[in-house]
Amino acid sequence: MRRRARPAAVAGSTFGVVEKPAGRGGGRRPGAGPRRPAPGRWSVAGAVVGMLLALPAFAPAAWLAQAVARTSEGRLLLADARGTVWSGDAVVALSAGPGARDAASLPGRLRWTLRWRDGAFELALNHPCCLQGTPRLRMRPGLDATSIVLAAEDGADGRIGHWPAAWLSGLGTPWNTLQLGGELRLSSQGMRLDRAGTAWRARGTMQLTLQGAASRLSTLSRLGSWRVDLVAPPGAPDAPDAADKPAGLQLTLATDEGPLRLEGRGSWSGRGLQLRGHASADPGSEAALAPLLDIIGRRQGDRSLIAIG
Repeated sequence: MRRRARPAAVAGSTFGVVEKPAGRGGGRRPGAGPRRPAPGRWSVAGAVVGMLLALPAFAPAAWLAQAVARTSEGRLLLADARGTVWSGDAVVALSAGPGARDAASLPGRLRWTLRWRDGAFELALNHPCCLQGTPRLRMRPGLDATSIVLAAEDGADGRIGHWPAAWLSGLGTPWNTLQLGGELRLSSQGMRLDRAGTAWRARGTMQLTLQGAASRLSTLSRLGSWRVDLVAPPGAPDAPDAADKPAGLQLTLATDEGPLRLEGRGSWSGRGLQLRGHASADPGSEAALAPLLDIIGRRQGDRSLIAIG
């Protein structure tokens, strides 16, 4: 008589061996070792986790370019961005905003390196045409406090960079009408922003100057040199009356030399730029500067009123 064969164990799968219910001949053999799950699913899971952890390290530079464009409302562009968020380069351009046809770019490429160092993100910038050495932006994030520090290269005496004033034409009106000549210069002395809770406070000073300005709207070969001083208001962020002091930077516009005189005061904070001042011409230069004065602001006698914000 032919004997019936014992039922065979069901073949294994990626989730381990499937056993038949006890009492049906599918129980585990006595003395058998513990079941070992097949390695397939763990290999896949490990690979996925590894890819997710490595993704930030290889984030493309285009992501940074998109973030800069979004934050600046399309006015500052990192064109043809290459590399990664952590180490890359791009062409820096100014634009009138989304949909603008034209943009003004700087020569060469801006190179950056972003790294985590001593509990803070440190962004190092290098642009041979325009930056003084390698200035650094250092941000120390935190739940209750954050600090952002702009530092010039050691030995640069606070100088951050210099740019051709003609670059501003990329921003559109009125800069493309003015067609400014001259050079913009930026310097910083201990400039930093500190956040405590939801309040931001500034420390240090910054200075932006326009040296040897000229414009196609004037027959004068040289209009003058002007400077904007940004100074943190008195009082440290942790002073007892700090909450009563205005946040942001106090702003002063002054003329260093030249026939076009610019004067004004204001502030720059999270609410934006606010400036009140006036422009005027030195005696004998009124006719040559009249077109410029008409563009700068509303005329009031021999002055043009400046009102921003």
